[in-house]
Amino acid sequence: MKDVLDLVLPQRCAVCEAPGEALCEACRIALVRIAPPLCERCGAPGAWPVRRCAECAGRRLGFATARAAILYDELARRLVLTWKERGRRTLAALAADLVVETLACPDVDALTYVPADPERRRTRGDAPAARLAHELACRWDLPVRPLLVRTRAGPRQRGQRLAERRRNVRGAFAAGTGQAPRRVCLVDDVYTTGATAAACATALRRVGACRVDVVSLARAVR
Repeated sequence: MKDVLDLVLPQRCAVCEAPGEALCEACRIALVRIAPPLCERCGAPGAWPVRRCAECAGRRLGFATARAAILYDELARRLVLTWKERGRRTLAALAADLVVETLACPDVDALTYVPADPERRRTRGDAPAARLAHELACRWDLPVRPLLVRTRAGPRQRGQRLAERRRNVRGAFAAGTGQAPRRVCLVDDVYTTGATAAACATALRRVGACRVDVVSLARAVR
């Protein structure tokens, strides 16, 4: 029903709320695309390319690379908030378009996604990372496999420091039934510190994934 209402009711821009498109042309242009030079590992933008940046050096991340399409600034934050918290499910397709405009299709066997917290999924009626993964799968002609489950609920990561984020997700994800493909792309909506992506990648590698790459719509830069 919500998807039908999204199509029938007049649309407003998810960022500036101007009537018309789901994302107006001015706001689309204003979203900052992440481009080289980048950290080879975690994808953090910088003044020059590096193999390991200060953010990921010395950390056991579990994934081979992480890449995101746009910078998680105030405009991107409004877009994600409208998508996730205000029930604009059709924005997942728009998010996927932004990703494929910016990032190359990963050389993987399948996509998977960060599983939603059950309570938040009930509240929202949706799982944004899963929906984004399915939208990307259509554009990249790749299968989607629900390889991960949450073993427990956790506090919201928003506003937490890095150490707290790591504690929150430690042991919070596990593989479901069956083996993972050798090469997997993990999809999430926002990459903040890499704690969630690293925990999920570790769980995937325990069941057969030799390489895990991470793709997100947006990335926070500290």
